[in-house]
Amino acid sequence: MSGTTEPSELENVLAGLNRLIRRRLRAGLRTPRLRGAEVELLRLVRGQPGLRVSEAAKELGLAGNSVSTLVKGLVELGMLERSGDPADGRATLLHITPEAAHRLQEWQDRRSALVRAHIERLSDAHREALDAALPALRALSASLHEEAENGSAESHELAESAEEGI
Repeated sequence: MSGTTEPSELENVLAGLNRLIRRRLRAGLRTPRLRGAEVELLRLVRGQPGLRVSEAAKELGLAGNSVSTLVKGLVELGMLERSGDPADGRATLLHITPEAAHRLQEWQDRRSALVRAHIERLSDAHREALDAALPALRALSASLHEEAENGSAESHELAESAEEGI
C-alpha cells in the first residue's frame, strides 16, 4: 500500500464517526429505533421502488430469508408495503410508506445538520483536506461495492480470514 494511511486506522476512524453520529442522533429520537439492517433495506427500497425481496437480498449481501424477516417486521411497523408482481405472481414487490420516507428524510436532515455543524468548527485546512479526500473515499467505496457485486473468490477469502480473528 502506498502512502502512510493504515487500513486499520481508516476503518477505526470511519466506524467511530458513524457510531458517534448514530449515538448523537438517537438521543433525540421520538420514535422506536430501527436497526441498521432495517434502515439499509428502507434506503434501498426508497432508491429502487418495486424492488423484489430476492433483489434486495442480493444488493444487501444477505440471505433471502433474512431479508424476508426484515420485510415482515417493517410491514408490521408500517414502514414497508408489499404488493404482488403483475409479471410474476410468485414475486413480491417492495415500496416504502410515506411514514418511512418521512422518517428517512428527517434522519438524513438531522444527520447532515450535525455533521455540517462539526465540519464548520474545523480549520480551513482540515475542511480542505476532507474535500480532497472525498474522491479517494468514493473510489474505495466503489471498489468494495464492485467486489461485493462480483462475488470474487479473493473477496470471500479476505472476508473469511478477517472474520477468523473475531
